[in-house]
Amino acid sequence: MNSYATAVRVGVAGATGYTGVELLRLLARHPGVRLSAAMGAPGAAPRHVPALKRLWDDPVNGLDLDALADSTDAVFLALPDHAAAEIAPSLVERGKRVFDLSGAFRLRDAGLRRRWYPNTPEEGPAVVYGLTERNRDRLRDSTLVACAGCYPTAAILALQPLLQAGLLDLSGAPLIIDAKSGVSGAGKTPTERTHFSECHGSLSAYGVFDHRHAAEIEQELGTAVTFVPHLLPIDRGILETIYATLTPGADEAAVAAALQSAYADSPFVRLTGRDLPEIKHVAHSNFCDIGWRVNPATRQLVLISCIDNLVKGAAGQAVQNFNVAFGFDERLGLN
Repeated sequence: MNSYATAVRVGVAGATGYTGVELLRLLARHPGVRLSAAMGAPGAAPRHVPALKRLWDDPVNGLDLDALADSTDAVFLALPDHAAAEIAPSLVERGKRVFDLSGAFRLRDAGLRRRWYPNTPEEGPAVVYGLTERNRDRLRDSTLVACAGCYPTAAILALQPLLQAGLLDLSGAPLIIDAKSGVSGAGKTPTERTHFSECHGSLSAYGVFDHRHAAEIEQELGTAVTFVPHLLPIDRGILETIYATLTPGADEAAVAAALQSAYADSPFVRLTGRDLPEIKHVAHSNFCDIGWRVNPATRQLVLISCIDNLVKGAAGQAVQNFNVAFGFDERLGLN
């Protein structure tokens, strides 16, 4: 276990976005970290960020790759996919450990990468998929961590243990993931869809059969899914209602046993059983809450999985990955 006698020098690129600000808030209270760089996107003008007052009072300058590499041991990238795809390999080549919160390096299939993240290089450094609870052992020796997406985090944590235990019947329709996210999941740059007057008092589906997170979920689960995201008129949080069918002989007790076995040593997964979780239970925390109900007559399983998209779905999970990679207590800076 790292005693943090010598703090790790950490930089954040993309420090002015929702996720970047959340990262700086978490890292500023981490006893094993010394914040040594906070930069914006490439070409961005210097600016002071009111939300960072007394956390980072210097101007947040545009990205300077040399300055970032020279002043850090580890770098968090909260940048658009194309920028992260260009910058991450260069930082790894300079001996930095990189935690990328974009989607640029998440997909292992070259064809899917070209479709969803065309700027990602065909050949690059070795990548570890950064869903902490499922990849702890690989994170310890990682140099480039592709932190899991927000929607995939909630879905994979709920479903993967059940698939691995052989509890889900995949002979019929694909698994159905009905997902709803707060507006911050769309990022800080406003669009017509995310203007207050467009989303307030409404609920809308988008990306049906055409959302990149479906490919990420299917990659990690190893099976097809029907994934439908929705935009909720709240600032943060994800709730996913997942529909599946149990295999003959499987029951609610088997579901509970598989999930309890998978997450017995996972401090940020809370199993709520028949007490179904809500977004307000996880907001501003790094928890993933998972509840479930089973209809014995039909073998139908309904899972409810909740996270804060900016914390467990982004910044908090990145810090959790960092903790494991550097030998810190997994909970450090996240309690």
